Amino acid sequence: MIFAFVTIAILIVFFIITNIPVFGKLPAGERKKLISQLPNYKNGALQNLSVTPMQPEGVSLFDILKSFLFGKHPNKKPKYSLPSVKPDLTNYNNPKPEIIWFGHSSYLIKLPNMNVLVDPVFSDTPSPFSFVSTKAFAGTNIVKAEDFDSLDVILITHDHYDHLDYPTILKLSKKTKTFVCSLGVGAHLEKWGINKDKIIEIAWHQTADLGKLKFTAVPARHFTGRKFKRNQTLWSAFVMDFGNFKLFLGGDSGYDTHFKEIGKQHGPFDLAFLECGQYNAYWPFIHMFPEETIQAAIDLGAKVLMPVHWCKFTLSMHPWNEPIQRAVEEAKLLNVKITTPMLGETVIIDECYPSKRWWENIF
Repeated sequence: MIFAFVTIAILIVFFIITNIPVFGKLPAGERKKLISQLPNYKNGALQNLSVTPMQPEGVSLFDILKSFLFGKHPNKKPKYSLPSVKPDLTNYNNPKPEIIWFGHSSYLIKLPNMNVLVDPVFSDTPSPFSFVSTKAFAGTNIVKAEDFDSLDVILITHDHYDHLDYPTILKLSKKTKTFVCSLGVGAHLEKWGINKDKIIEIAWHQTADLGKLKFTAVPARHFTGRKFKRNQTLWSAFVMDFGNFKLFLGGDSGYDTHFKEIGKQHGPFDLAFLECGQYNAYWPFIHMFPEETIQAAIDLGAKVLMPVHWCKFTLSMHPWNEPIQRAVEEAKLLNVKITTPMLGETVIIDECYPSKRWWENIF
């Protein structure tokens, strides 16, 4: 009898915890129907274009957990506050796109009379509960959601916590005209009180047309999920067209042939944002190693590469500044132009590409 009561109590607590707002909501109804009709939806879940195991053959979840708990490099996060530049969030008069990076995969794209904020995460931890996650590196919280007066577009590539942050979205929701996201992510946004009329969800090869500004979702090699059921919402990269400029907004992705196909269909790109960090031999198919990031930029036909997905959180076991160091070395070897701004420093397409190695000698 006692066992039954304890079991029921555990189930009740589990139900309450997993249904708090931060977890969002799974797609249902018409949204679920649209997802189930996608060509990469099979056996009750969305699939990658290539077979993509979460870990290599012979590697167990116990191996990964043990490595994560005991195998982290002593330089996994900087001991001192990282340098930054105070960002200008208000001036949108330059005819050329300007970019300001806030660390990890959050960045602002400033256009004439328009702005786009990509995967904003301004919380101190990229998880549903602050006590079970790494904290942002010292000096990396250079902006808050409250610092933005208004936003034309927030773009969400996928629903992982380090790309879709519940507290940040709540604070920005009333300031934002339009949310563009991968199909299924809108279920989370609606759960959090965002009017469905403000949400544009698209699947791979579909386009969100905002007049002068267009976003086309393209394949990535990754996965999704905020609770236990994976791959019920789509993960995407996005091609952004604005007049004479074209940017590749990479989101998260392991390396595969899709980069070359995207380059053939949509390239070349003036600038490509590609993940460069949080990789590991235990999950080689869902995140890229730095050398693969450089090859992906080549495949895409990117004129300039801007590595992201590093410099804010420790989500793997490598040294915090190893990704950018390896990427810069490989880019030099293969003659790929790369820009490496400090947090808050402005990048201007065709005009200003900061390349100072500011991360060196920071331990």
